[in-house]
Amino acid sequence: MPMIDALWSEDALTPEAGARLVNELTDILIEAEGYDRNNPIARGVTVFHLHRPAAVFVGGERSKTARYRIIPSAPEGQYTNESRRALVKAVTEAVARAENRPFEEVAPRVWVFPTEIPDGTWGSRGAIYTLPDIHALLAGESERSVGEARLARRRREKARIMMEAGAADAHTTVGEPI
Repeated sequence: MPMIDALWSEDALTPEAGARLVNELTDILIEAEGYDRNNPIARGVTVFHLHRPAAVFVGGERSKTARYRIIPSAPEGQYTNESRRALVKAVTEAVARAENRPFEEVAPRVWVFPTEIPDGTWGSRGAIYTLPDIHALLAGESERSVGEARLARRRREKARIMMEAGAADAHTTVGEPI
């Protein structure tokens, strides 16, 4: 059940370009989670919240150029380091197309925060849905194990990072008082 919170001012894009960007970002997020953008179930549960700030300030001054903050949220396990990098690039490229400007010109004004919601804390329809539940809903019950494998992969990755950090900390604090 992909979700996007996006913020850009009312005058950032023409209405047509804004509508195309919303649709393209929806497609990008569905695909980043490993689903077919034409899957009617995936499209039906992908929610896009567009927030329109009255103003954006940079360094205490009102920004003279459009700024974008895009926060795709997915259940824990949907993203890998590689998919997060690809998602950020694809979102930034989509904004550049919407503005009809070069990537290099637009990229400094686009902030993307791919966010994973911890498993067991994604609620919808009055219930909690785990990644395997969501995957079964979007890809079919026979594919529930793919959601289980993705979640297990993410948890192994988190455990590895914690173990490496602990080992590095133990190495640098040997002999120091606790």
